[in-house]
Amino acid sequence: MTSALRPGSLVDWEHFPSPLEYPESPLSKAFNQPVLLGLFLPIQAGGWSASTLPRSTDWSFDYNRDLVLHAEKLGFDLVFALSQWLPKGGYGGVFNGQALDSFATTAALTSVTSRIMLISTIHVLYGPLHPLHLAKWGATLDHISGGRWGINVVTGHREVEHKMFGWEQIEHDQRYELASEFIEVVQRLWADDENFSFSGRSPWKLGGGFVSPKPRYGRPVLVNATGSDAGIEFAARYSDLIFITSPGASDFARAIEVLPDHAARVKQVARNAGRSVRTLLNPMVISRETEKETWAYHDAIVAHQDLRTPEGFNSHKSDAHAWKGRAGLDAPKRRAIGGNIEVIGTPEQVVEQFVQLKRAGIDGLQLSFFDFKPDLEFFGDRILPLMKQAGLRL
Repeated sequence: MTSALRPGSLVDWEHFPSPLEYPESPLSKAFNQPVLLGLFLPIQAGGWSASTLPRSTDWSFDYNRDLVLHAEKLGFDLVFALSQWLPKGGYGGVFNGQALDSFATTAALTSVTSRIMLISTIHVLYGPLHPLHLAKWGATLDHISGGRWGINVVTGHREVEHKMFGWEQIEHDQRYELASEFIEVVQRLWADDENFSFSGRSPWKLGGGFVSPKPRYGRPVLVNATGSDAGIEFAARYSDLIFITSPGASDFARAIEVLPDHAARVKQVARNAGRSVRTLLNPMVISRETEKETWAYHDAIVAHQDLRTPEGFNSHKSDAHAWKGRAGLDAPKRRAIGGNIEVIGTPEQVVEQFVQLKRAGIDGLQLSFFDFKPDLEFFGDRILPLMKQAGLRL
């Protein structure tokens, strides 16, 4: 069979098997939680915070492996990290460009973990990556992990990354059209029991492609991070989890005002497509036992803000929609803290803010910390039990 494809026309995508059709799948079990709990791994130098305050946070595999094993012990549902392709020096300052590859890192973690879901962030439009490659690698990792592996599908928003692979930057909405073809071909390879041939508008072609073994639960978990109209439409068609930002606001009080409409819109687009999705948000959690200790920690991070990084971020042209309107007079301070929104307070105050986020339509929290190892330990000891008491975790 050879098809000339348009987004959604390869096959009725509503009929692609989903892990949620299997009650025993790791994704189905995670969806039983009132609030999904994830960890945003710091596999890049600087983690998520442009601050030079001394800390343990490190991009190395051993450090991140230890974080994942601890998160798994605490009952976290999933982990993933960013994927970036930057020239020498990265963004500058603490973000010096040292970074592990997300796909290789999570692939390596499949054999040393037993329960937590491992999501690889992959630029599906860069370089020589072919849908057949990803379908085969994904099915393999699905079996190694017992159905715990998945893909955070990204199309690339920075011009410098496209140029590194020898491309001119692809227009924003066109990227999602190409990604639709890519992911539909991959899903077809996971689902079809016969050879599959394909020729469409994208550079990829298939002549009798076939993948075995088939994924255990229909297909791996699919995630997408987006904020644009085209991105939301794409995510609503294909993703199980949609990683959203707080439009125009990282301050918690402002974020909690704008998030309900944004989250509701994302879910409505999915319902219009006959699907149900969960939203994920990335809070940067800063917490200590008392308010005084908490704000002293916060103020120390900000006092050591690395002013070399804003220029580095601004030097790389981006057409991302999710972060538009978020720059302001206090942008260096925000970058020193990091995260999509700031959740700051005592353990009790943090959990109350989590409750507000759930009421605002957020289904999962993909947590970041400044000093990951000790902050994750504090979270497990002091905040997680309160989340259970509040009915946010089983």
